Amino acid sequence: MIVRLGHRRWFAAAGRFLMPLDRRLIRLTRGRLSVIGWQTAPPTLLLTTRGRTSGLLRERPLLYARDGDAYVVMGSNWGQTRHPAWSGNLLADPVATMIIAGETTAVRATLLEGPDRERVWPLLLRVWPAYRDYDERSGRTLRIFRLVPDAPGRVAS
Repeated sequence: MIVRLGHRRWFAAAGRFLMPLDRRLIRLTRGRLSVIGWQTAPPTLLLTTRGRTSGLLRERPLLYARDGDAYVVMGSNWGQTRHPAWSGNLLADPVATMIIAGETTAVRATLLEGPDRERVWPLLLRVWPAYRDYDERSGRTLRIFRLVPDAPGRVAS
């Protein structure tokens, strides 16, 4: 039912409003509970990036798809015309951490473009079909990142 509601504009507005609550709930339950369901279905991770201008740590719950040993996330920003701040943070500093099911993992992000982006697009649509609507509504190319575990170097913590 949540997946079907995801196509509605009001759902995107509600999602933006509930994001701070979702972030806290995922943190408190170590990734086992989200605003949209038990065991975070669809699959949700908590991404921590370093703010590109403030230098402060920023957390954001994101839906993800698996891509082999890596994870793929999309900067849809619920179909808004501007990119989400976390995606700009990753462009400035690709080292981050993620929490999935209570496990914290260091990752390195890569912006996917061209054939790599096209290859993972269907993976993301299987997780959240409303991404297609967000893509059409936004008027921009939605950023897609591949998160590879065990990033060497500084960890955002």
